[in-house]
Amino acid sequence: MSQFSLKSLATPLSIAGFALLGATVYLDGAIAAPPSLHRATESQNLFRQGDLNSPISQEFAPLDRVNSVSDLSDVSPNDWAFQALQSLGERYQCLLAYPDGSYRGDRALTRYEFAAGLNTCLDRIQVLIEENISALSPEDLAQLRRLQEEFAAELATLRGRVDALEVRTAELEANQFSTTTKLVGEAIFNLADSFSENDESQFAFSQRVRLNFVTSFSGKDSLITRLEFGNIGNSFADEIGTNEGRYAYDGAGDNVVRLNRLHYNFPIADNLKASIFANAGGHHFYAPTLNPYLEAGGGGTGALSRFGERNPIFRTTLGGVGVGFQYKAGNLLEVNAGYLSNEGNTPQRSQGLFDGNYSALTQVIFGDRFKIGLTYIHGYDGTSNPRFGFGGTGTALGTLNPSALGLRATPVVSNSYGVQTSLRISPQLILGGWLGKTSARLIGLGDADIWNYAVTLALPDLGKQGSLGGLIFGAEPYLSDLDVPGNPDFPTDIPFHVEGFYKYQMSDNIAITPGLIWLTSPNQNKDNDDVFIGTVRTTFSF
Repeated sequence: MSQFSLKSLATPLSIAGFALLGATVYLDGAIAAPPSLHRATESQNLFRQGDLNSPISQEFAPLDRVNSVSDLSDVSPNDWAFQALQSLGERYQCLLAYPDGSYRGDRALTRYEFAAGLNTCLDRIQVLIEENISALSPEDLAQLRRLQEEFAAELATLRGRVDALEVRTAELEANQFSTTTKLVGEAIFNLADSFSENDESQFAFSQRVRLNFVTSFSGKDSLITRLEFGNIGNSFADEIGTNEGRYAYDGAGDNVVRLNRLHYNFPIADNLKASIFANAGGHHFYAPTLNPYLEAGGGGTGALSRFGERNPIFRTTLGGVGVGFQYKAGNLLEVNAGYLSNEGNTPQRSQGLFDGNYSALTQVIFGDRFKIGLTYIHGYDGTSNPRFGFGGTGTALGTLNPSALGLRATPVVSNSYGVQTSLRISPQLILGGWLGKTSARLIGLGDADIWNYAVTLALPDLGKQGSLGGLIFGAEPYLSDLDVPGNPDFPTDIPFHVEGFYKYQMSDNIAITPGLIWLTSPNQNKDNDDVFIGTVRTTFSF
């Protein structure tokens, strides 16, 4: 494409297009233009993001109209084009300058840039013609006609693009969902089966869908409203007789649309954030679990199992209402604290926000590339709605199930201690793990100790960008000691959990994850057959 400089057309009207310096294009909108204009679009993005110090944003900054050529810092009366520029400002009112007051008249411009600038000045001159025809001399009108003929093709192209953009913009504005809310969705297709000597389960094809409406009122806060439905249920828990190996994304079982999450996150100060949970709260929403890539908040992009996502003690009082805080003191220290109650919405006696089931968390995290988190959770579970456990993980004995223990139901006070670590060996290799112990008091009966631990390996971008390989080895929550009257016998074999998967990112929106979960000594009893759970998970994100 040919290039022009200021010397190419030196009449006042011919300089009109150049006066706008092509950058007028960037003022008029993101016109779909030749490659020479693409940097303008980049500039607009930088301005929206507030990166005003970028060299690109400085070069292509939006122009301001000036009334006099004397306002231009880099134009002097000795410049040969001074009078032409003076005429543009005083006679035609279409003289523009950069925010720093410069004109930059020595830049070259393309025919499209010249045409875009000319188009803008023609619009201004059209107004002058309508107001006072004598404002233009016959020579100016003749020059206008010559310029219009010379750049007829470019002007038609630009005006056509502007018209198309206006139509498209009007359509988007008329059909946009909301100016403050984004829709983020996920659909999971799950093909799976479990295998053991006495297991008669069949191949199952199930699904789950989440629709997240994320609303921001200030740009720094977020109101998250999630609708969920599906038919995965409790995975294979009924068939194998234990919560071990349950999927991270199971739960919904009847395809009824329900409000699954209603959370509001907002900053209190630069280094302090707060979260309010009106429904389905969890400690992991505000307290990092230090299990990057494998932790997906019950979504379809991380580990296959609930156990593989995080230390199970974080699942105490899962599904509650309450509040959480996240405080960061630089890059090496973080403190979390929160309170949840899964009976907080019920005003009945022995329930409610402070008189029913609850748990309170305190956590401190140290480090950057190598992180270690120390977690303490105090909980209470009464008899009106007993929920002691670890959110659908662990053995029946590990959740102090009264029928499994042969004991009467009683309130449980628990103190859980966790140590989580994460070491980023390289961007494609992250080693992690945790150790958790829960000391539980069965009110009126005695005490119990419950343990769990794991070692994890995450391999992001394995084979392809966005893909993920994952390995988890550990023991889901199991009862190791029970001190109650009669000291009933119970099996104490360690129920190992071995999990491996590979998430292949087919496209930006579709991922396929084959994987296998191997459970040894289910329900902490080596006499029970090992269980294998094979899965092919397909995740659609939109």
